[in-house]
Amino acid sequence: QVQLVESGGGLVQAGGSLRLSCAASGNIFSINTMAWYRQAPGKQRELVAAITSGGSTNYADSVKGRFTISRDNAENTGYLQMNDLKPEDTGVYYCNADLVLAPTHRYLELWGQGTLVTVSP
Repeated sequence: QVQLVESGGGLVQAGGSLRLSCAASGNIFSINTMAWYRQAPGKQRELVAAITSGGSTNYADSVKGRFTISRDNAENTGYLQMNDLKPEDTGVYYCNADLVLAPTHRYLELWGQGTLVTVSP
């Protein structure tokens, strides 16, 4: 069974830091783009950051300069380092990955279960 498992969420004060992890497991040949989305209470899910297999990144304007997305291709794991957190960063953070499965090379887009990040003033 192919799955994404996130970890690293929690409660932090404004100005603090958290590091989220997203581990992909199962019959995976490779991973194309990995991304982090978040959904604040009462709002739509939005893209926070994305990284291609080659390492190209893009960020939402609201997190540029504060968040860093990275990945370890050998471990099929993605990360989101979040610094200088603000109360408006509060929400459920979801990992998303475009997978190529083994041995079929079939494509599969997968979501993690989400991890809650709460930033207090």
